[in-house]
Amino acid sequence: MRASTIFALASGRGRAGIAVVRISGPDARTATAELTDRVLPVRRAVRVDLRDPADQELLDQGLAIFFPGPASFTGEDVVELHVHGGIAVVDGVLRALSGREGLRLADPGEFTRRGFENGKLDLTAAEGVADLVAAETEAQRRQALGQMGGALAAFCDAGRDKLVETLAYWEAAIDFSEEELPPDLEQRVVTAVSELSAAIGAQLSDGYRGERLRQGIEAAIVGIPNAGKSSLLNRLARRDAAIVSETAGTTRDIIEVHLELGGYPVILADTAGLRDPGDAIEEEGVRRAIERAERADMRIVVMDGEAWPVVAAETRAWITADNLLVLNKTDSLQSTAPDELDGHEIIGISAKTGAGIDTLLVKLEQRVAGIFAGKAAPIVTRARHREALEETQVALARFLDASDRLERPELSAEDLRMAARALGRITGSVDVEDLLDVIFADFCIGK
Repeated sequence: MRASTIFALASGRGRAGIAVVRISGPDARTATAELTDRVLPVRRAVRVDLRDPADQELLDQGLAIFFPGPASFTGEDVVELHVHGGIAVVDGVLRALSGREGLRLADPGEFTRRGFENGKLDLTAAEGVADLVAAETEAQRRQALGQMGGALAAFCDAGRDKLVETLAYWEAAIDFSEEELPPDLEQRVVTAVSELSAAIGAQLSDGYRGERLRQGIEAAIVGIPNAGKSSLLNRLARRDAAIVSETAGTTRDIIEVHLELGGYPVILADTAGLRDPGDAIEEEGVRRAIERAERADMRIVVMDGEAWPVVAAETRAWITADNLLVLNKTDSLQSTAPDELDGHEIIGISAKTGAGIDTLLVKLEQRVAGIFAGKAAPIVTRARHREALEETQVALARFLDASDRLERPELSAEDLRMAARALGRITGSVDVEDLLDVIFADFCIGK
């Protein structure tokens, strides 16, 4: 069956200096010829006049590049049209392409999916493309490039190759059970499986750093009502993200802002004030605040400078070495701001005037960087990677724990096959059809 030819805007939507329209499929070159009235040379940018084939109206003047398959991103014939980025220009070019029989608008992620299906990249590299497009910080960019470059794929392929080799040795015990086998056969297999299991265990014990980096490190602001939590959120966000009022208990639900601290993504959450709730709505807000604070990667505990040195019992419960202690409203203090409480450092700030905020930001950046410091870059970046590696490790553990491996080699061999299949699903080498729609649905159109 002849593949369809797809097209889409590959660059961002909206006004821009340049927009890129990508076309992929068997009719890419001929469809472009109808718009430009010329056959494009191979891998050379040429200036073209783009005209609507229906009435020959000039749409734009731009550049066109032809990448013949299979040496292209999708593995098919690909044409890129570089046009002016005005909305009317882009719409005109897309409308002209849609009027040609055999061409259709691409689905989200369809270009990358075709690249995967044509062997141009594996699933982890495809996910790296999506992560790179979505990257908002330097750390996310570096991690996405590592994924695209094959960091996880290399680990999985090496592990799967080792399992296939090990399985071949082990199946010799099945096929030649009556023959004289090497006396150290079992030990060689057990050693190889143990080494792979240990390597996978090391990757799984990374503290979920890869997933946290993709999604953002969670930080929660906690404290009693009117301590200045919402004012601090607004100061750090540099905008009025939360309502600030002198009325206690203004914040009932969780308010989030996304920040970049030291190159890392942080989701900063303002939570309801901690106190005995006055009604059912506030009770739910306090419950959510505690739940969010408990699961956060780090917490900013805000104390009210106007009440200092009195610290509410609800606040004292969160005063630990793991949390950042902040004394707000230092502009209201009658004396010098304190340096510590119960042996823990205090950062004095005024969310109203901005005093001390730079110091707090430095401390926050240090805490965020500390989550990743001194450790190799994580290669597990998604829940499906972790689940497959955990499934692999479970299968390997069954093999290693079996005391009757040689008596029942067929069952032990199946454990090794299951481990190999689980590793193969990560890169897409086996049994992944049910995953493709989910993975590529996260892409934007044009990728």
